[in-house]
Amino acid sequence: QVQLVESGGGLVQPGGSLRLSCAGSGFTFRNYAMRWYRQAPGKERELVADISSGGSIKNYANFVKGRFTISRDNAKNTVYLQMDRLKPEDTAVYSCSAVWGVTYYWGQGTQVTVSS
Repeated sequence: QVQLVESGGGLVQPGGSLRLSCAGSGFTFRNYAMRWYRQAPGKERELVADISSGGSIKNYANFVKGRFTISRDNAKNTVYLQMDRLKPEDTAVYSCSAVWGVTYYWGQGTQVTVSS
């Protein structure tokens, strides 16, 4: 059974940091590129960052460049999203996905709220 389980979300003040984790199981994690998406209330889901299967290639949306860092540990079947200098507009449900060709797996998401 394929599972992607996100954790690490919560409430943080503007300027603070959070580290999200996404643990995969039931598939060959190291073969899959991994992505973090987010969706704020009333808005479309948007791609935040992605990382290649081996971890050498990383891409970021312009709105998080210089603030967020994606990484992965294939030995632990886990992808991370380090989020620094958070802003209120970063408030959203953050979800991870695993991608290999036309195969997509999705997690349930974790809520991130940035507010004073």
